[in-house]
Amino acid sequence: MTAATLVFLGTVRTGSATRADTGTGGDTTALAVRDGRVLALGGEARALAPTADEVVEIGEGLLMAAFGDGHAHPLFGGLESFGPQIKELDSVDAIVTEVGRWAERHPEAQWIVGASYDPALAPDGEFDARWLDAAVPDRPVVLRAHDYHTVWCNTEALRRAGVTEATPEPRLGWIVRRADGSPLGTLREWHACDLVLDQVPGRGEDELVEAISRAGHAYARAGITWVQDAWVEPEMADAYLAAARRGSLPLRVDLAQRADPDRWRGQLAPFAATRARVAADGGALLTARTVKFFSDGVVEGGTAAMLAPYLDAPHSCGMPVWEPSALAEAVRAFDADGFQTHIHAIGDAGVRAALDAIESATVTNPAWDRRPVITHVQVVDPADLPRFAELGVIANFEPLWAQPDPLQTELSIPRIGAARAELQYPMGELARDGVRLSFGSDWPVSSHVPLEGIQVAVTRRTFTGEPADGWLPHQRLTVEQALTAATTGVAHQAGADDRRALVPGAPADLVLLSADPRAADPMEIRHARVLGTWLGGRATYRTAHRE
Repeated sequence: MTAATLVFLGTVRTGSATRADTGTGGDTTALAVRDGRVLALGGEARALAPTADEVVEIGEGLLMAAFGDGHAHPLFGGLESFGPQIKELDSVDAIVTEVGRWAERHPEAQWIVGASYDPALAPDGEFDARWLDAAVPDRPVVLRAHDYHTVWCNTEALRRAGVTEATPEPRLGWIVRRADGSPLGTLREWHACDLVLDQVPGRGEDELVEAISRAGHAYARAGITWVQDAWVEPEMADAYLAAARRGSLPLRVDLAQRADPDRWRGQLAPFAATRARVAADGGALLTARTVKFFSDGVVEGGTAAMLAPYLDAPHSCGMPVWEPSALAEAVRAFDADGFQTHIHAIGDAGVRAALDAIESATVTNPAWDRRPVITHVQVVDPADLPRFAELGVIANFEPLWAQPDPLQTELSIPRIGAARAELQYPMGELARDGVRLSFGSDWPVSSHVPLEGIQVAVTRRTFTGEPADGWLPHQRLTVEQALTAATTGVAHQAGADDRRALVPGAPADLVLLSADPRAADPMEIRHARVLGTWLGGRATYRTAHRE
């Protein structure tokens, strides 16, 4: 039987400017797909239209390589849909009301678990257990902040976890306390959050697979076909394998297993075993090539590792998750075993420790195609900027964060001050240095829709237009640079060199947009709609109609 042929007619951004018969940005006028791969471009593709099984008219839109998400948490995103819907709520009262409403509708729930609230809704991001007690006094409630580094819980959750005024401060974490020493209801970072989270009943495999499926379909609607899951525990890997077996995985995913600073040596063999098991049983869509490290916390919580103290806490430079020497040792060990390094680094000290660890692996271990990633890259000391290019580090940005929203103006900037605030998210500077950029979302921390982040990367403005000249405008990217970071850059991070451009033989991972972002008003880029997404030539999302 002859394989089906799909032909697109209109403007196609190939992502490659090397073809002599293409125009600006590697554009061409048609693309043909057969057997899940790009068959032909331009005139060759157009000639196949009369006999094609399907012809798609691009019209005023743009066909391009599908987006990737270089840093996200799909399973967490899917699980958020199971609990109280608090993500878009804009006041403490609204959150408490929704939690109470959900608890009333779910009397069977032993724990009320939700995410992700906005930490800027309370002074200093400190939320009181008694606010939740007013809605649910008799069952434990635990809510994650949208940074996933902080939880807000009610008094019953604290009681179940045994957290009292006598509970000592954990090594990695802070229990926010009232003046009398009693726990307020806000817990920050790993060991403090885990005091409560470890008491929450686990999810069954069916629920986890359903969460993965929901996340996958959300990504397909956004034009995404590859995601780096940047925080994977053992039971999550099992759920992904189950989703792959059941055909519930509508996109490609790489699993980054999380290295724990207290037990990483004991993780070396299990991580390698999981990588092999995923390679054997995960099919064509699932890999586990990466190890995730948390260098530090977050600025808004005062836990990002800084070279100088916080202005509002002159005794503190934040909370490194690893001692720098231990981080370097662990990175060297996993790098030697062929794992890609992926390091969360927010503060300037956290970024420096991440660069030092990667440099240590690079000079100690044999050369290989390691493609190390530092993600978030929020505050970078100017002395460290050249090291990204020198070490071949991929800078993975969550571009939606590069705007002066309330998280910046009410929490981050007051904590680090104006001088360090101007060092944030140096996309433009690193791009000019020749550093490879990739884009991610950190979903569900923030929106998974790539065009929203692309608009902010290009404008450095809020969606309401502030500031008019852009926030740190020298760090803006061009639209082409931003599109490249969201496609080619992520493909490079993924080790998928065959997906870096739409050329004959490349996998047909495609997205069809209703408008060309390069021709749009920069403040309107996010309004382009995804009309269709194709994974290896198979539609994972199509709109019912076109305007």
